[in-house]
Amino acid sequence: MQGELQPLGRRAYSTSMTGTCSITLDVNGVTRTAEVEPRDLLVYVLRDQLDLTGTHVGCDTSQCGACTVHMDGRAVKSCTVLALQAEGHAITTIEGLKRDGGLHPLQQAFWEKHGLQCGFCTPGMIMTAADLLATNPKPTEAEIRHALAGNLCRCTGYQNIVAAIQAAAAAR
Repeated sequence: MQGELQPLGRRAYSTSMTGTCSITLDVNGVTRTAEVEPRDLLVYVLRDQLDLTGTHVGCDTSQCGACTVHMDGRAVKSCTVLALQAEGHAITTIEGLKRDGGLHPLQQAFWEKHGLQCGFCTPGMIMTAADLLATNPKPTEAEIRHALAGNLCRCTGYQNIVAAIQAAAAAR
């Protein structure tokens, strides 16, 4: 019906082109199967089919970084990755960062240093920071700020986010 609001989700911005196909994804160390259309984005498959809602949809244009996940250990914005492209790659979401059932050191540092307010950007910030610390274990403040350039936070002003990443790096 015209004028009726449609729920957001994996089909909100996708129209069937050639039907669906089944893909197998390695997500957080677990093999998962999903039924996808060729145009389905990874972010929607993670959230809507695999119930991994820690990965947020912020802008759908790769500007905000809320959808950041790791693909083969590197940070990617899952709103720019087709689900079909993720097949055969190791995907890690914020839910997969936990260590021995507890918080990842970055998650703990964000908690202790008050690196979050509303929390919407936090998963993407942490995933980006984890990628940074994997390649640069002792980054400078300038390097941290540069790494976060693709992630937007509208609440904190970034100072506590930077402090949290510095604390996590120092604790390594």
